[in-house]
Amino acid sequence: MKHKSLLYLTQGAMIAALYVLLTYAASLLGLASGVIQFRLSEMLCILACFTPAAIPGLYVGCLLANILTGAVVWDILFGPVATLVGALGTWLLRRNPYLAVLPPIAANVVIVPMVLKYAYMAEDAIPYLMLTVGVGEVVTCGVLGILLYYVVRRYRRPLGLERP
Repeated sequence: MKHKSLLYLTQGAMIAALYVLLTYAASLLGLASGVIQFRLSEMLCILACFTPAAIPGLYVGCLLANILTGAVVWDILFGPVATLVGALGTWLLRRNPYLAVLPPIAANVVIVPMVLKYAYMAEDAIPYLMLTVGVGEVVTCGVLGILLYYVVRRYRRPLGLERP
């Protein structure tokens, strides 16, 4: 029992660290936030298909990444909520990776445009913001997430992500 708790904590911490690292890298390229965003870290949402530890790991990772990249308070609060909702949905749909990527995409398409509009005072209309965030999510979470799914599925034992 103690081994499982330690494994869960370690997996969650590693996923959080990867999320922060990838978001920071995207931030250096100017892609982590704004009207048009390609957060490479969003592909990590697919890891909820392999371990429930990804759910808190992604939440904490997004929270820390938003703090470290200088997000406003509303983004620090609601950005991680979008990631949490998406990760929970991914866990629930984990049997089919093509369906599992839909909750993070949908959560971000609904929540992030509101944050951009009202917290960052983006002048664009909400449907436009939904489109731009959606395109970024489809690429990062959908395409890159599915690619990551197949890599992890093949190498999950050495990565410590085998199912109990």
